[in-house]
Amino acid sequence: MQPTQQEKGEAFRALHEGPAFVIPNPWDAGSAKVLAALGFRALATTSSGFAYTLGRRDGRVSLDEVAAHTRALDDATPLPVSVDLEHGHGARPEDAARAIERVAAAGAVGGSIEDWDPAGRLYGVDEAVERVSAAVEAATGLGFPFTLTARAENHIHGVDDLDDTIARLTAYEGAGADVLYAPGLARVDQIRAVCEAVSSPVNVLARPDLTVAQIADAGATRISVGGSLAWVGVSAIAAAAERIRDDGDLSVLAAEVRLDEWLGPSG
Repeated sequence: MQPTQQEKGEAFRALHEGPAFVIPNPWDAGSAKVLAALGFRALATTSSGFAYTLGRRDGRVSLDEVAAHTRALDDATPLPVSVDLEHGHGARPEDAARAIERVAAAGAVGGSIEDWDPAGRLYGVDEAVERVSAAVEAATGLGFPFTLTARAENHIHGVDDLDDTIARLTAYEGAGADVLYAPGLARVDQIRAVCEAVSSPVNVLARPDLTVAQIADAGATRISVGGSLAWVGVSAIAAAAERIRDDGDLSVLAAEVRLDEWLGPSG
């Protein structure tokens, strides 16, 4: 039996109260099923990975499409799902609130709002706080635990200023965000500085040059992989296809496929 949204929300919230955990980012229902079968305890969407499945670049997906994607992932497994909502699919605080409500109605028990405006700027802190506050109010009114993540995007948009990161995340914590997230932190000392500056759980984006243990030891509660798993898969497809095209090498098609384990019996 599928757990209720209340139960999923409680389970997801509880994960943030224990040891550090990895939350992988599926890009479709099949990858969600594989990751659930491998024993992960929660899933998060990837805006870039999902956009890829539609043949688009990141940031070019509608809220309607995100809500449908959320429903597909939620239906695929019994795990809690958190949704990458980018900037909330609109610049106004009420847009951020509406985005939370839409994905919650589709089954999500978590979601993130970032402070990057696709028009090409970081929102000012006061403006960003208004948007986080609106999202918090929407999440609080849902009637079940919804874990809201507030994201400071400065590091991945050319503002390599840790003090600014900490100031933003501290402000978002004050606005009621449950989890704080600054993608682009590149070093253990940066991660530690952020984790020591706030009291709420911190999500850190995985990097190939750091281990889970290093990130956890620096104080992170949650480690997400973002779009990277999707790109690992896409890179493998491209590399195999190039060998077929260039060398006529069909040996690349040999693969271990455990469909019964991942997707369940076919009967």
